[in-house]
Amino acid sequence: MISSNKNLHNSVLITGASGAIGSALARRYAAPGVTLFLSCRDGEHLTGVAQECEQKGAKVYTRSLDVMDRVGCEEWIREADQVCPLGMLFANAGVSEGNTGCEDHERMRHIIDVNLIGVLNTVLPALSIMRKRNHGHIAVVSSIAGFRGIPMSPAYSTSKVAAKAFGEALRPYLSEENVRVTVICPGYVSSPMTDENNFAMPFMVSTEKAAETIYRGMARNKSRIVFPFPMHLAAWTLGALPPALTDWLLTRVTKKRHSMR
Repeated sequence: MISSNKNLHNSVLITGASGAIGSALARRYAAPGVTLFLSCRDGEHLTGVAQECEQKGAKVYTRSLDVMDRVGCEEWIREADQVCPLGMLFANAGVSEGNTGCEDHERMRHIIDVNLIGVLNTVLPALSIMRKRNHGHIAVVSSIAGFRGIPMSPAYSTSKVAAKAFGEALRPYLSEENVRVTVICPGYVSSPMTDENNFAMPFMVSTEKAAETIYRGMARNKSRIVFPFPMHLAAWTLGALPPALTDWLLTRVTKKRHSMR
């Protein structure tokens, strides 16, 4: 029997909940009868978000947690499920690359660790719980950059390609166990993360619009939520074109950006 969307919405866990998308999702799901579990590396950053969600009638639990802490993630998710059986989890925590390219090797390793291993540390404990009760919905937050390796952001796009593939592989694997999996691939969303970029970011959307798009897509159990459409079309086209052509195009863009620095 397929679980109702309403039941899934009753208990929602979000990592990276102090960020633009994470906090917007928390506010969107906040309602009477809903329990929210929100985490980020510095729990103090969640105070305002938690207060807003509580004002909307939700019960909110916050936790200071680094998604690279595998044991901490397992303990937190288990504790959260004991408070209120988890219906939905957003593996949302992540870091961006800015314009580091391949110059800062430690930064590259850190980005891939957080954006991929951090997803595993969050998703796997939740899957163990949801599979036992045949109930739940996992959202893996990837990116438009997950459609193809991007030379300007090699570590970031690598991490997002891997996260996207992980979520897409899980969905059919878990389908008969009534555990849903959705991959979310946002384009540019207005946030402190995108403020670090010193290049053009076309079709940027607000955090509220991003959260609403994700909310509606999750309610429909979409396998992939990608927005905005023009960026989706461009990313899909890059992935479909012959590598010789896309290499030429991306090389020209990379050179242009280097000349603008």
